[in-house]
Amino acid sequence: MKQSSLQPIQAYLLQLQETVAQLPADLIAQVIEILLQNVRSGGKVFLCGNGGSASTASHFACDLAKNTVIAGAPHFKVIALTDNMALVTAWANDTAYDNVFAAQLDPLVQAGDIVIGISCSGNSKNVINAMRVARQHGATTIAFTGDHGGQLKNVVDLCIKAPSPRIEQQEDIHLILEHCICAAVRDRLAQEYSAIPPRITYIAALQDAMTG
Repeated sequence: MKQSSLQPIQAYLLQLQETVAQLPADLIAQVIEILLQNVRSGGKVFLCGNGGSASTASHFACDLAKNTVIAGAPHFKVIALTDNMALVTAWANDTAYDNVFAAQLDPLVQAGDIVIGISCSGNSKNVINAMRVARQHGATTIAFTGDHGGQLKNVVDLCIKAPSPRIEQQEDIHLILEHCICAAVRDRLAQEYSAIPPRITYIAALQDAMTG
């Protein structure tokens, strides 16, 4: 393969490495502690986003609900506001697209819950409106944004910015964040409840079967 064909690949990966190195570990640790407090108290976690960020919200919800399951530990109660397309389109059609998350959230969210909004621009009105509803109900609000944070950074309790001007890398970072957070939460629950994460148990059993 010609070096010219490799250059854009190498440049992208190098930029991503540099971006990951700049992530604020202290803020990520705060999100982990907030989520652990939430699962211990029995609160709910809501997630929302648009486009690629809607997919990330669904992915995060899946991982937080399933990949953190530890025997004897409390389980997360997770709802991705992106996943009920009938309800999303009903609210968009009958009111406005800016209302699709806030309208779902309003009857469900309570004090002690967490609402996580993902928006690369930080200016998605439907995510911002959801955060305002969340704060009215006393929920903790968290945002994953791009490098500037947009308006969203001003209406949440905690904002983690992906320090890259490229939207592709911002979305990469948001997935890295959710994987890092879910893995850390699972490990903490495993330590607290003296259990081995199910994924590790599965891998160990598979290795035993292959070598036995």
